[in-house]
Amino acid sequence: MRPVGDLSPNQLEKRRQIVEAARAVLARDGVSGATARAVADASPLTKSAIHYYFADMDQLVDEAMAGHIAGFLDELRGVGDPADDPVERFWAVVERYLGIFERMPGAARLWYGYWLDAVARDRPDPIARLHREVVALLVDLLTVAGGPEPGTRADALLSYLLGTVMRQAVGPVPFERVRREVGALCGLATAPAAAVVPEGGAGVAGATPKSRRGKKGKAARRSS
Repeated sequence: MRPVGDLSPNQLEKRRQIVEAARAVLARDGVSGATARAVADASPLTKSAIHYYFADMDQLVDEAMAGHIAGFLDELRGVGDPADDPVERFWAVVERYLGIFERMPGAARLWYGYWLDAVARDRPDPIARLHREVVALLVDLLTVAGGPEPGTRADALLSYLLGTVMRQAVGPVPFERVRREVGALCGLATAPAAAVVPEGGAGVAGATPKSRRGKKGKAARRSS
C-alpha cells in the first residue's frame, strides 16, 4: 500500500474513486457484500489497484463508512437556520435524524451491520471515532439550546436515537412520543409555552409536531 502522503494528485483521485465505489457497494449490499471484487466491479479501477492504495478491506470499508457518516452529519447540520430558535432547531434535527433512517431503510441495516462486524472482530476504534463525531454534533445543539450537562446528555441521546431507529423497524414511533422522551432525557421543553393572556381570554397552544412512520433498516458482514 502506498502512503497517502506519497500519492500524486492523479493517484489521489483514483483512491477517491475507490472509496466512492466502496460507499456505493456498502449502501447496496451491506458490509458482507463489500469485497475487493465487488468494489472493483463498481469502479473504473481493478482489484489490484485496491490493494495498491489500501492495506486491506478493513481500511477501505472504514473510510467508506466515514464518508457515509460525514454525509449524514452534513445533512443534519443543514437543518434549519442557525438564527432560528435553538430549541426548535434541536427538535428539527432530532426529527431529521430519525427521518433519514425512515427514508433510507438500508442505512440502519448498514450501520448496525458495520457496528456488529467491528465488535465481533475486536475492532472498536472505527466505531468509537464515528460515535464521537455524532455525539459532538449533539453536544453543540444541546449547548446552544441551553440543555443541562450537554456532554453527558448528548451521549445518552445518541443511545436513545439508535434504539428508536430499531423501534421504527418494528412499527411507527410517533414524534410526539419521541419529543416527550427526549425532552425528559435532555432537560428541554417539549413544546412552545402557551401564551399568557388576560383573565377571560384564551391561550394559544404551540404547534403539534407531526407523526412519523416507521420503516426498516440494513446489516451484513464482509470478506476481502
